[in-house]
Amino acid sequence: MSPVVGSAFFLFYLLALCNASGADIALDAKATLLHRIDSLNLLIYTCLLTLTVLTIWVFKHRRVSWLHETGLAVIYGLIVGAIIRYASSTNQVTYIDAHPAPDTKYNLSVPPDILRFRFPDKIQISSGDTVPNKTYAYSFRGEIVNLEQNEIDLKATFDPEIFFNIILPPIIFHAGYCLKRKYFFRNLGAILTFAMVGTALSALVIGALMYGFVQLMPASLASSFTFLDTLYFGALISPTDPLTVLAIFSQLKVDVNLYAMIFGESVLNDAVALVLSGAIQNYEKRYSVDGGFEITAFLAAIGDFIGIFSLSLLVGALLGCFTALMTKFTHVRDWPLLESALFVLMSYAAFLIAEVFELTGVVAVLFCGICQAHYTYNNLSSDSRNRTKQLFELLNFLAENFIFTYIGVSMFTFPKHHFDPWFIIAGFLTSTLGRAVNIYPLSFLLNLGRKPPIPMNFQHMLFFSGLRGAMSFALAIRNTVSEARQAMLTTTSLIVIATVVLQGGAATHALAYLRIPTGQGQNDENEALPYRDVRSTGDVGFGLRNLDAPTASSDMATETPRSGEAGEKARLARLWGALDSRLLKPLLTHARPPLTETLPGFLSPLARILTTTRQYTQADNSLRRTDSDSDLCLDEPQPVPTSIDPQLSFSLRNGYGNV
Repeated sequence: MSPVVGSAFFLFYLLALCNASGADIALDAKATLLHRIDSLNLLIYTCLLTLTVLTIWVFKHRRVSWLHETGLAVIYGLIVGAIIRYASSTNQVTYIDAHPAPDTKYNLSVPPDILRFRFPDKIQISSGDTVPNKTYAYSFRGEIVNLEQNEIDLKATFDPEIFFNIILPPIIFHAGYCLKRKYFFRNLGAILTFAMVGTALSALVIGALMYGFVQLMPASLASSFTFLDTLYFGALISPTDPLTVLAIFSQLKVDVNLYAMIFGESVLNDAVALVLSGAIQNYEKRYSVDGGFEITAFLAAIGDFIGIFSLSLLVGALLGCFTALMTKFTHVRDWPLLESALFVLMSYAAFLIAEVFELTGVVAVLFCGICQAHYTYNNLSSDSRNRTKQLFELLNFLAENFIFTYIGVSMFTFPKHHFDPWFIIAGFLTSTLGRAVNIYPLSFLLNLGRKPPIPMNFQHMLFFSGLRGAMSFALAIRNTVSEARQAMLTTTSLIVIATVVLQGGAATHALAYLRIPTGQGQNDENEALPYRDVRSTGDVGFGLRNLDAPTASSDMATETPRSGEAGEKARLARLWGALDSRLLKPLLTHARPPLTETLPGFLSPLARILTTTRQYTQADNSLRRTDSDSDLCLDEPQPVPTSIDPQLSFSLRNGYGNV
């Protein structure tokens, strides 16, 4: 073969390779472009959070209290979302039209999971050559609104499952892990009433009123709503997220009982609303025949609600107790990094296990956090205690602000919004009425047997603290296929923005207008700053009042605890305290008295196995001095000899230091 012919064959071979790899090069370029857009999207949110943090520092330095960081994050998100929506250039998104076969038997109201495209064996390309058919997988995005869209506009919205599986768990766990249980249990009856009965009552009132309003609206919107849809809207808009109000309470040291009721209700009603919304969704699918009201289906849905909530609670509590046993009977505390990693993984496992078994992970991770704080925390090394407290504080801060930033951005970038002014106005009115029904009638019933009663100014503040937040938005954005769900998302987003920015900014003025005493020395009883000190402040926060504040006989804060006040505590809390101190804490921690002293004699062999050497050798009160949860309790403060120095007396009463 001559050199010329050989060179020609080699040239044709190189050209064939170039043609064969042309598709791969194009695909690589597409992947690189998508990677750049994803990086730009994350960079936008990172810059927004950074700007929020810096602005918060300026506000704290200048003592600005009329705007909380969550409201700031929403405002920044709205600005950036508007820039992305209106200032960015649009581009044509490549697409192929696909039409179902005439004989396709499929319910078009629900999108299919997989689309199968049938191409010829050989596809003709522009150069005249043919290439073998290739199959590509595409994920479901949702309904197409406009083909002329900006790529970053499309990428600025996230899969709703990211909120439930990644962002919400650390927020809910932090609420349980950093919950100060002393005043939570002292107000347990009121908290459970507002969170469970009140949330369900609020959802029912909002759902019924919204259904009536919808029937008065134009037929195009009214036809897309059923009573179950409006009831679902009532369930998702009922949970509260009073971060702004609680932050101001922390700064001004508002009465600890009022703080505990607002915080405790917000912790539990998120879980209740999630389970309730799931029960409403399952009502028609599992129980009702025609979607109408049926008494058997209604009772089955109530049983579903109670069963899912109880089982989810049990899963979280068991995982928390199992972690406590592992940290008690192993020496993993000798390696604090491994100990902290085990703690975090077991806590997240509670959420995932509940979700796998079709329970509610939010409820599981909440009560897992409470059990981890009450038991496992006592077994951790000092490094792990500080690390876990600060880690979840940081994750909670970033996750909360990310959600509120995303709410602002998505108002302009999310393609599924449906703005109906009448539905939006009705949503604002009914959510306000639902909150009022939650607070005032139930407070009246509670005051019939509560000592001291909830004063009227506290009731007004409870009503005012009904800000909506992360849970409402996460439930609304989870399903936006139908027009009804799109209208719910838009209304929910606007309610969240309005309550966070306007109500949150007016919280200080509301405290002054309602004449609620401040400056009462909450110290670290305040849940908003849980990691400053791992020790209890005992009972000093209860019953103290601002000496400059006006005295009112109706204020709980102005009443000094009396010696007989122990009988006024929640009976359930007292029974739980006895069981906890004599059985559960000695079993799950190194607390005294050991099980060998509290269990019956015939269980002595088992008690010796479950009791560690540390429990035998340590002093009776050594655990109480380092236990962040020693304030659960229901024991009255021990009297301190009057001859001791007052400063030392304060330290002894609160478990600080050694004598």
